[in-house]
Amino acid sequence: MTTLVACIDRAGDLVGGTEPPVVGRDAVESLVVDVGVTDPEDSQVNCLLEGLRVAADLSAEGETAEVAVLSGGGDAVGADRAIARQVEDLIEEFDPSGAVVVVDSAEDERLVPIIESRLTVDAVDRVVVRQARDIESTYYLLKQFLADEELRKTVLVPTGLALIAYPVLWMVASPGVAAGAIVAVVGLFLLYKGIGVDAYLAALPGQVREALYSGQVALVTYVVAAGLAIVGVFAGAAGVSATAAESPAVLGLRFAFDSVPWLTGAALAASTGRLLDELIRREGVRSAYLNLPFGAVAVGLVIRGFSAFLLELTGVFESFTVGSMEVGPVAFEGVTLAPETRLTLFIVVGVVVSLLGVRFASYVSSQEIEEEFAANRDRQ
Repeated sequence: MTTLVACIDRAGDLVGGTEPPVVGRDAVESLVVDVGVTDPEDSQVNCLLEGLRVAADLSAEGETAEVAVLSGGGDAVGADRAIARQVEDLIEEFDPSGAVVVVDSAEDERLVPIIESRLTVDAVDRVVVRQARDIESTYYLLKQFLADEELRKTVLVPTGLALIAYPVLWMVASPGVAAGAIVAVVGLFLLYKGIGVDAYLAALPGQVREALYSGQVALVTYVVAAGLAIVGVFAGAAGVSATAAESPAVLGLRFAFDSVPWLTGAALAASTGRLLDELIRREGVRSAYLNLPFGAVAVGLVIRGFSAFLLELTGVFESFTVGSMEVGPVAFEGVTLAPETRLTLFIVVGVVVSLLGVRFASYVSSQEIEEEFAANRDRQ
């Protein structure tokens, strides 16, 4: 089994007046001396020495190794075709079973596919001079980076837009505004990629199209949920604008108090639609879908209770009073609820609703298991 150790010289300035390829250990050693004496700083010397070392190692392992220097010259097309012809001549002469290609630059490495199309390439040995290892490694990393289209779009395009936008904002506004805007946009972009919003948005049209074609109820309830969420945001903003307090904490509590009922309705609509879809498919409903509507209502009640409690403590709201009423012979004079009592009622009701959801999910799941057992008995 013969292995060809091929040292690549695409530029054609290595062999000088010798007709390529240069084949054999003695011929390559003589070439190393000539090139090293002529230009000791030439990295091709290290490439030739590496080729001799690889051939010696293969011979020590019991393989037959032939080291050769393939040289091009002239224009790019002529150099590549010349090396291709040299590979064919070596295959005809030695009939190697494989090849180890030794290169010292990215330009020489481009010829590996040409050799590989004619002979099995077992390995590619890249020779990097120790003094220039960091520079060469950086070059290879940049080469791989620029060859990846997805990385170019993800990194180079936003960086270019930021570099263009910075001087424009500098001239229109001020350096501080320009720097702040660029940093904010970069931060949003990192969150956009990190959270996976791009993947979700890419899959969203297909999901909407599938929902339209399959007639899913969830599509309608999602639209309703989006509308309720928008109303909730506006309701919270209206409550904030009507509040005389200037504390951000108080304004945030007022926003939560006014928007939570609408946002809870949005979550309830979305979860109910998904639950109905699961029921229509008759594939069995997971307990998470059964718990979700109850959980949304329970969380909404608890947030509403805590926000009302804190707003009463800060004096934004007055204490809640239940008016007097009469029902036949029974008369109720009315009562004023303390903030702690009102908060306790909200928490208790939220916990009760959550427990009802757990109980309902458990009941439905047990019913499904019993029906499955019954169906199996009928089949038997």
